[in-house]
Amino acid sequence: MASRPQTRWPVAEMPTPDLVLEPVTTEPTFKTRIYGTLKHAIANMEIYGTNEETWLDERQLAERLGVSRTPIREALAMLEQQGFVKSVPRRGVLVLRKTKREVIEMIQVWAALEGMAARLVSLNASGNEIARLRNLFEEFNESHRPEDYLGEYSSANIAFHQTMIELTGSRVLQSMTDDILLHVRGIRKITIGRDDRASQSIKDHLAIIDALERRDTELAEKLSRDHTLGLAAYVEKHSKGIFD
Repeated sequence: MASRPQTRWPVAEMPTPDLVLEPVTTEPTFKTRIYGTLKHAIANMEIYGTNEETWLDERQLAERLGVSRTPIREALAMLEQQGFVKSVPRRGVLVLRKTKREVIEMIQVWAALEGMAARLVSLNASGNEIARLRNLFEEFNESHRPEDYLGEYSSANIAFHQTMIELTGSRVLQSMTDDILLHVRGIRKITIGRDDRASQSIKDHLAIIDALERRDTELAEKLSRDHTLGLAAYVEKHSKGIFD
């Protein structure tokens, strides 16, 4: 039995698959901007600094942002899909905290990603870009010690890790670390003032920067990875008051 000839469509007349396409825009939608604002606000909450549950109210959020409740509701739905909040009927929207095990695993993943970030920065970043990391700590010295200015140092500490990822120029790395950082930064803030961790932290950071400046790629990667794994080990051993 002869096979049926295949229909060959001219390129210009090829059938178009049933794709649902949104108009292309270079500007973020209003809903996306509200989502970004709420996500940033949640990231800066001290959700691990208290045992109290943290609740959000749609009406209050709408009033404070000066918008209707519709984009607030849509943005919260996006955050719920990503596991940052949970809508509870007749109560509001609960900001979710990770368990101890989840946080440790997130820190371990962060360590792997930041080790790769240090490798990429060592190989590709300019001297001026690496200098941005050193500039974050230029105000700290024997008369201005990190442990005596924990608020300042905590901000510099978070900025160091964010800048390291930024300097890679990798959008994939930035995307992968954004959501992890939301939880990890809260843990870093809480633990940085404990057990002389601030003074050790700045030593670690300066050692990483030294390795980057010397273009010692292997050492920079190892120091970055080990620095963050140290936080995971600390949380494993000293979690009292954070998760209970």
